[in-house]
Amino acid sequence: MAKEIKLGKSARDLMLEGVDTLANTVKLTIGPKGRNVVLDKGYGSPLITND
Repeated sequence: MAKEIKLGKSARDLMLEGVDTLANTVKLTIGPKGRNVVLDKGYGSPLITND
């Protein structure tokens, strides 16, 4: 797989998109009413967590 090097505004936009995706996933699990999520590792069985 070839590597892509992004610079400037396009790099910041892609980074922000990734951070937003991670933040939206993590906020589901925080607090006493946090829900469980399933993490697929690509190998073996999936991991169920609420951390």
